[in-house]
Amino acid sequence: MRLGRDKTFWIVVGGLFLLYGIFRLGVVGLLTTVGALLVAITVHECAHAWAAEQLGDPTARLMGRVSLNPLVHLDPMGTVMMAVTAVMGMGIGWGKPVPVSPHRLRYGPRLGNGIVALAGPAANLLTALALGLVLRLLPGSLFGVGGVLATVAFTNIVIAMFNLLPIPPLDGHSVLLGLLSLSRSRIAWQVSQFMLTLQRQGPMVLIFVIILTQLAGFNLIGWLIGPPTRLLFRIIAGI
Repeated sequence: MRLGRDKTFWIVVGGLFLLYGIFRLGVVGLLTTVGALLVAITVHECAHAWAAEQLGDPTARLMGRVSLNPLVHLDPMGTVMMAVTAVMGMGIGWGKPVPVSPHRLRYGPRLGNGIVALAGPAANLLTALALGLVLRLLPGSLFGVGGVLATVAFTNIVIAMFNLLPIPPLDGHSVLLGLLSLSRSRIAWQVSQFMLTLQRQGPMVLIFVIILTQLAGFNLIGWLIGPPTRLLFRIIAGI
């Protein structure tokens, strides 16, 4: 289904989500949550593109992806999932994948791609750190600004921790492959081969993990990223 050809459908769906979101979160809460997701995903994808450029692959730059304009990073289905996340408090969202030619990267395709992958979560954590410093200097909850900044900081940490999971197609998978490429041991080679086998299954691995754990009544993703996210948020924001 294409957004351009089905405008009426998407307007209706968007309107329903908007009404429910306002009912559940309020106007300010909905705008803050969606805005925080847009900031986090834009920073994340822009960092990937910038890192690839620094390592010798100009593909993303030539496609205009080294930009903090959220419109160049939004993926239609990922945006819908962001709306679900914001309104329902469940689900995931994602941006348009940054095109990278691993064989053009400095340090080789494995390590170079790992560095590019790590740049996204690192940028989210740096954004959260910058906002945390502002929160610590901000006098009280200045007209609610503190709450907005705290939400944006927390969302950036969540995006970083989620993407660092070593499950394809998340960044953590490429980061782990990059780290394994530094070792010449047999076990590193065996783990790399297993990770590459998972990679060939694409997003289905992640979807399978999410669905299976939800059916089992155990939120594995939340259990893995929840504690480090809360700890980092307390350290960074002092809240």
